[in-house]
Amino acid sequence: MSEAIGIKTQQGIVDITNKQQLSGEEIFFDDSADALSIVRHSAAHLLAQAIRQLYPDAQFFVGPVVEEGFYYDFKTAAKISEDDLKTIEKTMKKLAAQNLPISRYETSKQEAVARYANDPLKTEVLSRIDSPTVSFYKQGDFEDLCRGPHVPSTKFLAHIKLTKLAGAYLGGDSNREMLTRIYGIAFSSAQSLAAWEKQMIEAQKRDHRKLGTELELFKFSDEIGGGLAVWLPAGARLRSKLEAISFKAHRRRGYQPVRGPEILRSDLWRKSGHIANYGENMYFTKIDEAEYGLKPMNCVGHIAVYESAVRSFRDLPLKYFEFGTVHRHEQSGVLHGLLRVREFTQDDAHIFCTEDQIATEIEKILEFIDRLMGVFNFEYTLTLSTKPAKAIGDDRLWERSTAEIKKVLDKRGSYLIDEGGGAFYGPKIDVKITDAIGRKWQCGTIQVDMNLPERFDLHYTNEKNERVRPVMLHRAMMGSMERFIAILIEHYGGELPFFIAPTQVAVVPIGDSHLEYAKVIADLLTAADIDVTLFDRADSLAKKIRSAEKMRVPFIAVVGDKEVADKSIALRDRTTRDEKTLALDEFIALCKAKNNEESL
Repeated sequence: MSEAIGIKTQQGIVDITNKQQLSGEEIFFDDSADALSIVRHSAAHLLAQAIRQLYPDAQFFVGPVVEEGFYYDFKTAAKISEDDLKTIEKTMKKLAAQNLPISRYETSKQEAVARYANDPLKTEVLSRIDSPTVSFYKQGDFEDLCRGPHVPSTKFLAHIKLTKLAGAYLGGDSNREMLTRIYGIAFSSAQSLAAWEKQMIEAQKRDHRKLGTELELFKFSDEIGGGLAVWLPAGARLRSKLEAISFKAHRRRGYQPVRGPEILRSDLWRKSGHIANYGENMYFTKIDEAEYGLKPMNCVGHIAVYESAVRSFRDLPLKYFEFGTVHRHEQSGVLHGLLRVREFTQDDAHIFCTEDQIATEIEKILEFIDRLMGVFNFEYTLTLSTKPAKAIGDDRLWERSTAEIKKVLDKRGSYLIDEGGGAFYGPKIDVKITDAIGRKWQCGTIQVDMNLPERFDLHYTNEKNERVRPVMLHRAMMGSMERFIAILIEHYGGELPFFIAPTQVAVVPIGDSHLEYAKVIADLLTAADIDVTLFDRADSLAKKIRSAEKMRVPFIAVVGDKEVADKSIALRDRTTRDEKTLALDEFIALCKAKNNEESL
């Protein structure tokens, strides 16, 4: 039987977002987004109930559903550690097994404020509610302020797992007190939870931080600073290969390389709206009494390129691209290897075009993205993200921009909508890729912007010699180079394809007498732009091969007496797990072909 949470109708399950509370007859379990949202929000309350039972002085802030499950922020005089999560989880399961009914009731906001007069966290929550009435959910001896809906009983919350303990500033404001945050996950069935746990075990094996250290790709250091990656030689080779492939692909598609400064006067960031809408994520300094801001985005520099000459309709579309390094002030608690850093490089581009060209250019970008995803064997989905609460510009510009995106996406077929998820200057398409073990990652984006051209008074001359405002398309394919590399490492489990592998060939001489021939092979490969490592240490053959295998080198070329005599190599192919003998010329040709087999 299919299981889901929803309201049963002749048409099936309908939207339950505004349903006040669900009855037993309305419950069907599955792992749909709507179903899991209700289960996980209810599980957050179960977490709070368990915490209150174990730590009676606990006060609670908010416990929302997030992409990775749910969490609850709270404070208590007790010092909670990772070891305590097992006890809290055990208490949650006991409460779930009690089959406690979950009921909803309403009261006036004024009464709720009085009730929580001695609870500053709930008082803070209530201050954010703009309604004369508020609702509560009660289960056993525990109740909590909440909009709902919830499952009707704790028996539906048996399949839970607490995942992480963290600190979180109250309301995300680093100037306020630090709360304790506990993350968890919940599913509709034991099978779904078991599948997730299996995925987590596989994810740990593929963790890019672990593999990055083993493969000597990058490092982080507290002395240098949190969220600032140091790229080691192998990692720098990997980056350069991705950039070289991307550079050629952009040039073939008519993009012009440009480069903007990494620091600009704050006047420009005010003009663009970044300081008003994004200033908390920026770094500032003073030079000659003037304030400057490190760029969090590349768009203002590319606007300066557009402004460098008089533009005609014949020039459009103008396509500029840059591997632009940007800096963003991320809270220390969210930093996570290469996936969340404070300095990163984007394969960023901006297209200046006429309004009539928007749809065509978006289609071309989507074709480009489709090629990129195919090269790395990624499946992906597209999401239309609309105007956020914090935005600049006239509503009419937003409506026109959003309509142009919808025109393209409707033609393509399936896509998702994220209401309020757009950039502050325009709606966007977000690209979410699915990796080898089923996880989804946000990477590329396409943003339609009619606001920055307005703010910077950009124009071109049309056929009638009139000044017309261009449209600006912001576009990244891989997104953050750091994030994309982290995803690639985990997607391939460190066994990167030949054409981007930091070390593509390991040449392994069996003994000293074979070293001269091994050097000849290494020199020929280097001349053919193949990254090669010569294993010439005085180790056993088995140890040399194990070392190369630990480096996840795609090809291992072993040479001994026979290979020297025949001018050949004994090849071990990591991808196919084959072993065979090839003539040296044949092997060099194979490496060249593998190096060029994938292009954008």
